[in-house]
Amino acid sequence: MAEFDLSKFENIDPAQFAQIVKSASDAQLNEVMSGDLRKKILDEVFGRMPSLFRPDRAGNTNAVIHWIVTGAADGGSDTYEVVIEDGTCKLSPSPENEPKLALTMGPADFLKVVSGNGNPVMMFMTGKLKAKGDLGLAANIANLFNIPKA
Repeated sequence: MAEFDLSKFENIDPAQFAQIVKSASDAQLNEVMSGDLRKKILDEVFGRMPSLFRPDRAGNTNAVIHWIVTGAADGGSDTYEVVIEDGTCKLSPSPENEPKLALTMGPADFLKVVSGNGNPVMMFMTGKLKAKGDLGLAANIANLFNIPKA
């Protein structure tokens, strides 16, 4: 079992991250995501998305996706904007475009989705993940990224 420590997240590769998330409880994931490491972890996860993007699977997909992660210490949420356009994936410094898809989820569920430990379709069906906009894109989003399997 991997040790649950995300304090040096920038040194953790995607496979190690997947194993850490898999071995952690929801309470542990929610706790770390409500503390000082939240922004660092979110920035690192979203900063890696362009390098994990699979342009060969994107086809002619052009979309703005807002990822809304709830459960901040102040009760609020963080929104990150990912732009997929012409076979590229870019992280926008701030959400300023109208999204084709907005995904909203709690911190533990977010970490499970981006680490390959959660089934986004089941999370959607059970209300843990909310998708507003292009549901076809939502169903295909995992295919657009090289997500590790723990």
